[in-house]
Amino acid sequence: MAKQDRRGGIIYVKQDGVQYDAKGNFTYNLGRPKREAIVGADSVHGYKETPQVAFIEGEITDNRGLDLDKLVTGEGVTVTLELANGKVISLAEAWYAAEGTGNTDEGNLPVRWESRQQGQEIK
Repeated sequence: MAKQDRRGGIIYVKQDGVQYDAKGNFTYNLGRPKREAIVGADSVHGYKETPQVAFIEGEITDNRGLDLDKLVTGEGVTVTLELANGKVISLAEAWYAAEGTGNTDEGNLPVRWESRQQGQEIK
């Protein structure tokens, strides 16, 4: 039986097919326009849309084999985040958008990729 009830837990993050050691909580946004209400003195008049950047953000664990320079200078890359529920979030033509600052306590390295293209949700 498939793990149809699993909603969270094990995830995988990859840049151009290279899998990184995902750690903790990841967040993502497909980059669809954000809608906000336009409210007048008499009623709600409608809404406006503003662009949002598509991103995948979280934390990985550094290891001996990780090419930090390749990671932090990455641009034009494809990034995928495989979720525990079976979905895959994908960013094409993405760039690395974090500082690249690591932490020695547990080898934590915050990561963030952004793209001007909208992300894709693959079910």
